Amino acid sequence: MTSRLQQSQPYALGLFRIVVGLLFLCHGAAKLFGVLGGANGSGATVPAGTWPFWYAAVIELVGGALILVGLGTRTAAFVSSGAMAYAYFKMHQPSALFPLQNGGETAALFCWALLLLVFTGPGALALDALFRSREQEAGRARATVAA
Repeated sequence: MTSRLQQSQPYALGLFRIVVGLLFLCHGAAKLFGVLGGANGSGATVPAGTWPFWYAAVIELVGGALILVGLGTRTAAFVSSGAMAYAYFKMHQPSALFPLQNGGETAALFCWALLLLVFTGPGALALDALFRSREQEAGRARATVAA
């Protein structure tokens, strides 16, 4: 059973990345475009350029999209994880110590899930892997022509 789980690991990680990226993207889209309930469920949008809310929404939208498709996953996840750490410690933690008390569960979970992707990479079904394999094929072709 362990060997089957090991063989499935890249696909489970890829599915994890896709779900986390989609959820993160949805948070940004809600804040920027007022879809899916909008900012704070009010149907409203975050005013453009307001610190830190608008910038966080842009990071959520762009970072979520990149993570979803698996393009620049480690970098996008690193920046996004940092944004969620900032959100937790600056916006939530001052009101209470624990996430359950201060409403910061989402920020904390996104922070740690995204940080995990920094260390694991995108897993299977990522554009990073597609581009990497094309670069390797092109490199082999150049080496064959040069020889």
